[in-house]
Amino acid sequence: MKNSFIFFLMLLLFLQSTAAEKIYFSADTMSGKTGKEADNTTLSGNAYVKTDSMEIYADSIKLYGKDFRYISATGSIKGSNIQSKLDFSCGTLSYDRETKIATLKENVNLNDTENNVKAKAEIIEYNQNIEIAIMQINVNITQKNNVCTCAYAIYRKKAQMLNMSGNSKVIQDDDTFRAQEITLNLDTQEITLDGKVKGSVATSETTKQTEPSSKTETKSSEDVIKEFNSEQQAQAKEEEKKEEADSNQESTSNESQSQEKQDASSKKKKKSKKKN
Repeated sequence: MKNSFIFFLMLLLFLQSTAAEKIYFSADTMSGKTGKEADNTTLSGNAYVKTDSMEIYADSIKLYGKDFRYISATGSIKGSNIQSKLDFSCGTLSYDRETKIATLKENVNLNDTENNVKAKAEIIEYNQNIEIAIMQINVNITQKNNVCTCAYAIYRKKAQMLNMSGNSKVIQDDDTFRAQEITLNLDTQEITLDGKVKGSVATSETTKQTEPSSKTETKSSEDVIKEFNSEQQAQAKEEEKKEEADSNQESTSNESQSQEKQDASSKKKKKSKKKN
């Protein structure tokens, strides 16, 4: 009788969901009830549920509401949003199959495998239709070389935009940016800060910049030494020429003076002969 009841519930689950989407499930045990207004089924022990968009593993999973619209799970939850390509883990989960909104609570980890964005928070609400995640309490988001922390964040998956508020901080390698509100474009890495802005930026010369400078400096030193030696040699030659010119000039001057003396002496001798 019990097995027949379980088989009936499984068949009913499948038939009622075929109009919108199929639901696949498995568990160690299952219990529930059906009615005109609502259905209620609980899967316990290695519980597993798969819809067209969601895949959930948990200790316990409950399907309830008209046509099993709602899914809730507790205990060691792991799963993925198949359409949005998001992996997740958390303590408790609720999912509305009609609105496509999932609310994850307690040590939530969300991984956007398509864009390599990883998020941690106490509460994350994800709207599959618009692909937006709202994160609250102890938010930590990592992407490329960015480490972002804040109290509240909105992650727009399609636009690859992250809006943070409440003691927001972004660390990029050695650079740190703080503000009450921060907007980060995860594609271009452009950061916009607003409200009580603080930050620090580390600057350093790269190897490519320093290596050419070092080589240039070595070459110029060698050139300076060569030029200095050349200048010394040229200066020595100039001094030798100058000394030689001065010596020649002095010799010429002495010869002129001697000739003048001789001429003066000759004139005196001629005058003395005339008088006699």
